[in-house]
Amino acid sequence: MTLVLQRLLALWIGLLTAGLCLLFLPVARSSGVLLLLAVTLIIGVMIFKLPRRRAKAASQLWSDLPDAAFRQPVVLCCGESGLSDEEPVRILPQGCFILVSDSSELQHNVRQLLLMRPDWGRQISLCLSISPHHQHDNAALENDLFALRWQIALLRRETRQALPLLLNVGIAGEMTQCTEPLWQVQLAGNNPQIWLDDTSPRGVSEWLQSGGATAMQQQILLNTLDAWTHQQVLRVLTEAHTDVASVTPGAIMLLLQSGISGSGNDSLWRAWLLQHTAISSVGVVADTPAILPEFILPLLPQGRGLTPRTRALRAALNAFAIAVVIALCVAAWNNQSLIRRIAFDLEHYYRIAMTDYAPKLAAVNVLREDAKQLDGYARQGAPLRLGLGLYQGGHLHLPVLRAVSTWIPEARPKFAPKPKTQPTLVRLDAMSLFDSGKSDLKNGSTKVLINALVNVKARAGWLIVVAGHTDDTGNLALNQRLSLKRAEAVRDWLRDTGDVDESCFAVQGFGQSRPMVTNNTAEGRAANRRVEISLVPQVDACRASGAIPSLSQDGDGNHEEKE
Repeated sequence: MTLVLQRLLALWIGLLTAGLCLLFLPVARSSGVLLLLAVTLIIGVMIFKLPRRRAKAASQLWSDLPDAAFRQPVVLCCGESGLSDEEPVRILPQGCFILVSDSSELQHNVRQLLLMRPDWGRQISLCLSISPHHQHDNAALENDLFALRWQIALLRRETRQALPLLLNVGIAGEMTQCTEPLWQVQLAGNNPQIWLDDTSPRGVSEWLQSGGATAMQQQILLNTLDAWTHQQVLRVLTEAHTDVASVTPGAIMLLLQSGISGSGNDSLWRAWLLQHTAISSVGVVADTPAILPEFILPLLPQGRGLTPRTRALRAALNAFAIAVVIALCVAAWNNQSLIRRIAFDLEHYYRIAMTDYAPKLAAVNVLREDAKQLDGYARQGAPLRLGLGLYQGGHLHLPVLRAVSTWIPEARPKFAPKPKTQPTLVRLDAMSLFDSGKSDLKNGSTKVLINALVNVKARAGWLIVVAGHTDDTGNLALNQRLSLKRAEAVRDWLRDTGDVDESCFAVQGFGQSRPMVTNNTAEGRAANRRVEISLVPQVDACRASGAIPSLSQDGDGNHEEKE
C-alpha cells in the first residue's frame, strides 16, 4: 500500500472516529474532543513513523527486495543455500530467494521482512540447505536444527502463517557420477520423484528402468542420503517435545551434483557411509557451490493478487463496518440508559408522599424536564446517539405526562407553624449559695451567680422566674418559707448587680413539693436543694409599672402574697 493510500485511509479512519466520539459516545463534549485528539495523535504517529521504520529496516538487511506488489513465492534460505553477501536476493520469474546469513537470526529476519512487506505473509516459505560432507560435529548440528525448529514454531504461532519448510540436502563429488544436478523430491503425502533439468519429473521406477547401471548406483547413493537425512535431520525436527512443536518439512529434496574430489575427511557423511554401507572410498568436495531448487518455486504458495488500491478500499470498508457496529452498540446502550433514567425518575416520584411537599416538588420538576426532552425528540426526531432505528423513548412520553398530571400544588401548607421557643433554665445548687437553713448568700456565691447573670443579660426583656426548692428534711412550712427567701435573695442580687428592672422578675418558693430525684439518699437530697432561674420569652414582660408581687406556695398549692 502506497504512502498516499495509507494517509487517505488514516484520514478516513480519523473521520469515522470523530463521528463516533462527537455524535455517539455517551461522554461530555470536552471528553469526546480529548478522545478524538488522542486517536488523531496515534494515527499520525502510525502514518509518519511506520514508513520511516520500514525504510530503516530495509536498509539494514536487504536493499534490493522486489516491489510490495510482488506476489510470487518468497523463500528465505538458511544454511548452505548458494546465496552470498554479494547476492543476498535472487529474483526469478517464478519467485524470489532471500539469504538468511545466520540461521539463529531467522526469527528476526522474518519479522523485519513482514515489517517491510506486510502483504507477503502468505507467500513466505523457508528453505534449509545442508551439505552432509561439510558437517563435522553431530552435537553442533543437532543444536542448530533444534534452535531452527524452535524459531519456526514461534514464527508460525506469532504470524499465524503456514511458513512451509523445504529441506534441501545435497552432496557432490566424482562418486555421484552426475554430469548435471540430479534431484530426488518427495512432497508431503506423495511418492519420491526424480527431477532433471532437461526432463519432466519421473517416478523412481521409471527412472531406474531408463537409466541403467548408473541410475542404479545413483539411487543407492540417494537412498543412503535419504537415510542419513531422516536420522540426522528429520529426527531432530519432528520428534515429540513438550515445549516445542514439531516442524515437518513440506518437501524433502535430495541433490547429487558433480564436483572435484580430494582426500578423505572426517565429515559426518563419510562416517555414515563407512558405518552403514559397503562404500569404502568417499571423495571430498571443497568449495562446491550449492544449487538452489528453482524448480520447486511453482509448487509453493503465492500471495493474493490484490492491488494496493483494492487493499486500501477493503480496509476502508472494514473500518466503516466496524464504526457502524460500534455506533449501533453505543446507540443501544444510550437508549437503555435513557429508559433506566426515566424509569428511576418515575419510581422516585411515586414513592414520595404528596404531603411531603419539598421532595415531591423536586421530583415533579425532574419529570417535567424529562417530558420536555421526550417532547423535543417526538417533534424534531431523536439525535443520532439515540437513533439508527433503535430509539425507545417514545413509549415513555405518556407515562411521564400522566405522572406530572397527578401533582397537586394545593397540597402545600399555607404557612409553616413557627416552633415554640422553649424557656431557658439555669439551675443553681443551694448549698453553694447558702449555709444550711439560711437564706443569706454566702461570701463565695458570687462566682456561681455571675454565670446566671450572663444568661439573664443575654435574654433582655424576657420574664425571669426565680424558684426555690428544698429537700424533705424538717418542717414543711419552714421549708416552703426558706425556699421563697432564698429565691428572693437570688432575685435581689441579680437585680442590684445586673441593673435589671424588678418588674422583670417573678419569685416562687416550692419548698419540698417538687423534688427532682428521690430524697432517700444524701445525693438525692443535695440535688433537690436548688434555686432554678427560668427565662421565659414573654412579650413586654418588663414594661409593667410597679412591683410584681412575690408568690409563695405551700405544699397544698395555696398561694400567699408577699409585699
